[in-house]
Amino acid sequence: MTLTIPGFDHLRLPGADGVELAAAVGGSGSPLVLLHGFPQTHLMWRHVAGRLADEHTVICPDLRGYGASDKPAATGPGTYAKRTMADDVVTLAAALGHERFALVGHDRGALVALRAGLDHPETLTHLGILDIVPTLDMWNVLHGTSAAVGYHLFLMAQPPGLPEVMIANSADAFFGSFLDAWAGDPAAMPEEVRAEYLRASAAAVTSIVADYRASAGVDVEHDQADLDAGSQLAMPVTVVQQDWGAQLGYDAAAVWKAWAPDLDHRLTRAGHFMAEEAPDEISAAIQDLLAR
Repeated sequence: MTLTIPGFDHLRLPGADGVELAAAVGGSGSPLVLLHGFPQTHLMWRHVAGRLADEHTVICPDLRGYGASDKPAATGPGTYAKRTMADDVVTLAAALGHERFALVGHDRGALVALRAGLDHPETLTHLGILDIVPTLDMWNVLHGTSAAVGYHLFLMAQPPGLPEVMIANSADAFFGSFLDAWAGDPAAMPEEVRAEYLRASAAAVTSIVADYRASAGVDVEHDQADLDAGSQLAMPVTVVQQDWGAQLGYDAAAVWKAWAPDLDHRLTRAGHFMAEEAPDEISAAIQDLLAR
């Protein structure tokens, strides 16, 4: 049985191009959409969503290709482009009656949230980003031996075939290695939650690889086009991340300031899975964002 957020309704809602997304929906008040990262599902928001549901209608979908959402075959680069996945989110929110909403994403979900902010500025009231830099900048800061931390990005960027076979043949070891290496507090991810992430990821190898492959191709093209056009995020933006700038040798706040003039950039001592490891801190950061 798929694990979901206690006390929330579990729905199937329309996304773009006929895709259906699974989503946990709860609370009441102004709408807030929370997007999960890799290798997880919407379940990663279980602590934060509950804290915010008293004042907001909280919507936590599984991204296309992940969890219980549809996993369409990648018939072209657009199937898992972040532009398409952002359209999913806007369509899903509209189906619930929300033409404007706040959006917060973690990891892969943060890349989708960023694209939604650039493509749909009239729709997003606020934008929260957890532990990424934009796709174009991500590739630019990975260089030399320090790039080894992102080996999976290079693996899943390869043409279809070999990455899917390699990962499918060692799915638990592959996905579990990130749950182990990226966790600052392993106790924040109970065994049943970890097992759910591994089960869901093993069932979605092809679509997860397609998502990552898009970030080595069409997503870079979209970011570059926005950079060339001088596009920026029009809404208040909060970024919370580990001190990747110090680790990889770049100024993370400056990277984000170029995209987000109205920026609150915060560093955390939590590990990558910060919504599970430090839910009070992340909930407070989101509440501060929504008060701007």
